[in-house]
Amino acid sequence: MEMHNAKRVEIIIEAVMERQLTNALNEAGVTGYTILPVSGGSGRSGQWSREGQVSRAGGMVAVICLIRPERLDPLLEAAFAVVERHIGVVSVTDTQVLRAERF
Repeated sequence: MEMHNAKRVEIIIEAVMERQLTNALNEAGVTGYTILPVSGGSGRSGQWSREGQVSRAGGMVAVICLIRPERLDPLLEAAFAVVERHIGVVSVTDTQVLRAERF
């Protein structure tokens, strides 16, 4: 089965910024992504958890995009425009996908 090179971009951002981020990605031409809740973690400020929270205000989400390598720069520019002013992390890894026409 033939595999095709792609980029996997993961953006961890405050849940309240989810819509602003996805709007920026849509405007940059990103046609697909997956959003997952983040239940907790640890970083510069120490450990944190969603446990006991009654609203999305303190939560985080992970937005995952699989794209063709030549489409990476516009996505990163759009993501950084949102993330640079808020809590968030952007990572990029090389990956391979089946059915490249979907990306």
